[in-house]
Amino acid sequence: MSAAARQLIDLYLPLCRDCPERFVVAHLGQSLDGRIAAADGSSRWVTGAEDVAHNHRMRALFDAVVVGAGTIDSDDPQLTVRLVPGANPTRVVLDPRRRLRADHGVFTDGAAPTLVLCGKQLCKGNRRLGQAEMIGIATEDGSLAPMAVLDLLAARGLRRVFVEGGGITVSRFLAAGCLHRLQITIAPLIMGSGRPSISLPEIGRLSDGLRPTVRKFDLGRDVLFECRFDG
Repeated sequence: MSAAARQLIDLYLPLCRDCPERFVVAHLGQSLDGRIAAADGSSRWVTGAEDVAHNHRMRALFDAVVVGAGTIDSDDPQLTVRLVPGANPTRVVLDPRRRLRADHGVFTDGAAPTLVLCGKQLCKGNRRLGQAEMIGIATEDGSLAPMAVLDLLAARGLRRVFVEGGGITVSRFLAAGCLHRLQITIAPLIMGSGRPSISLPEIGRLSDGLRPTVRKFDLGRDVLFECRFDG
């Protein structure tokens, strides 16, 4: 077996077996100085082609792919598996303030089932945004509670969830203790400014920081660190 084939097995097989029924993994691609996008939100491409293909493989392994409204607004991603074999996951967009327009690609291309989750008080009357189904759920301080999102998805049979970004969305799922894995791919790039990667509540001591078990993989010139939070 080639080294490349062995790495594929080592990276993805643990994500396919011996996992809890409800399984949540997040991913971010960042620069060496912890930036995921320029100040205007543009992020194509911080990491290289190998990490892009990795994202497509991850989508193929999960029931649903989740992103925040900012990711849709800035990048207009397709959130499909067009670069690899596999079925497209259900696309889930978190838009608590219902600020997105219906002309984004995920709402018009019909490539996969698409859900838009917004604040319950804003989801009245028309329950469609383009071709996407709009669902209202309770908010906490103006945001959608990660556990409430996961409960809703599980009730629809979407139990394997891939949280693809952006930094605010991934950080909220991490802070809420909802992630089994967090993958961070680091590119050999120094941006010096831009949008930060992980942002969590301030800690008083280093001992209060998270020290997960970590696996490391080379993705071309980038390095992927996979953090495990479920033992």
